[in-house]
This record gives sequence, C-alpha cells and structure tokens, in this order.
Amino acid sequence: MRDLLAALSGAIFGIGLWLSGMTDTTKVQGWLDIFGDWDPTLAFVMGGAIVPMAIAWQLTRGRAPLVGGSFPAPPEARLGRNLVIGSVLFGMGWGLAGLCPGPAVASLSWGGLPGIVFMLAMIAGMWAAPRLRQRLDGQPVSI
Repeated sequence: MRDLLAALSGAIFGIGLWLSGMTDTTKVQGWLDIFGDWDPTLAFVMGGAIVPMAIAWQLTRGRAPLVGGSFPAPPEARLGRNLVIGSVLFGMGWGLAGLCPGPAVASLSWGGLPGIVFMLAMIAGMWAAPRLRQRLDGQPVSI
C-alpha cells in the first residue's frame, strides 16, 4: 500500500510540474531573467507549494503518517557554509539548465538527449557532494 501511494503521489507531482510549466526550461529561465523578459507566472507555482506545505507542517505536529514511518524533522534554521554553497550550486544549475531535480525526472520521458545529460550530471553531483562536503568539513574555515 505504501509503494502504491508513493507512486501515485509521484505521478501527481510530475503531472503538476508539467501542468505548471516547471518542466519547460524556457519558462523557468524566463522566471529567472528578472532584468530581461521576466515571466512572473512561476511565483504562483511556488506559492501554491509553499502555502500548503506551511499548513501541513502545522497540522502534522505530534502526528504520525497514515502509512507508517515518521514525518521528517523541520529543517535547521542555521545559515552555514553548506547551505550557502548548496544554494549557489543549485541556483547556477537551475539558471543554466532551466531544470531542478523534480522537473528533470518528470521530463525524462520527453526531454531527449539534453534531459538525459542533465540527469547524468545531476547524479554525478549527488555522488560527489557528500565526498566534497566531507573534505570541506575537514578544512578550517577562514574568515
């Protein structure tokens, strides 16, 4: 039952990404082009994700998921090196390719060779990130 619900949730998420335009790289790059031909429509997509999630965090306090396991803890509010580096790398990749991980997976079936190359690069980055983080965490921070 849990796997069926996960597959159904993933399918609904992918359809939502497609319907909202998040899998259209030109639309995403238009959203990021604030000094050019800016397309503000993705702000509604982000608001449509942030508002329900904020409500869901409030409603799930002290509860357990219906299909077992536990809800993840809220993210740490600390601003540190790992968050800044990760945010910069994510933003650079999103701006250059017009895709982030969710829409990249959703567009695999019609993205052609560029979509496959993006996924391979993303997987390589996911493989390298923990190793790089371990190496950076071993180095002293210079201010």
